[in-house]
Amino acid sequence: MSSAKKKTILRRMTGEILPGYLPLSGFTHGTGSARVVELLDLSGRLIEIPLGDVRMISYVRDFNLADTTNPERLTRRAFLARPRNEGVWVRMTFRGADRFPERAAETLEGLAAADLSLLDSLMEDGGLHVAPPDIRSNTQRIFVPRAAIDSLQILAVITTPSRMKPVPERTPEEIQKSLFEALTPRNTRPN
Repeated sequence: MSSAKKKTILRRMTGEILPGYLPLSGFTHGTGSARVVELLDLSGRLIEIPLGDVRMISYVRDFNLADTTNPERLTRRAFLARPRNEGVWVRMTFRGADRFPERAAETLEGLAAADLSLLDSLMEDGGLHVAPPDIRSNTQRIFVPRAAIDSLQILAVITTPSRMKPVPERTPEEIQKSLFEALTPRNTRPN
């Protein structure tokens, strides 16, 4: 676990926004429904927030506290085209339609890692780490707890194609000759 704390904006299920600092992974403590996030707030206090109350955690470049509705500056919530980086392209629908009808169809697309770190984040932190659709914006990375996800859809697994080495073209006679040379014992070869 990295001990460095990064700037984050924690958004609760109620819509409340809490700016603070968290490490990139391993920031939850406890088990089951008693799992909590220890957020270091801007005044230097540790605040324990139940993971079930967290809607998402955005790792940001700047806090932008003057903007009370969208300090994450997350302008795009879906990719405009197929992502170029490697990973698992996912679409998440958030819970909360029963308590907050205005958020009934809130979705977010992201690019999750296509390696063991995907499983590590699910096991250690109890959620999913994704890269947002526009990584040039203020938000660089997003953590969504499992409890905040109503549905998860895998849209694609994106990989870079491996380059095959060109095979030199040989005539059938050359192939046959090389096969028989391999089968002929060395001491009986004609000079």
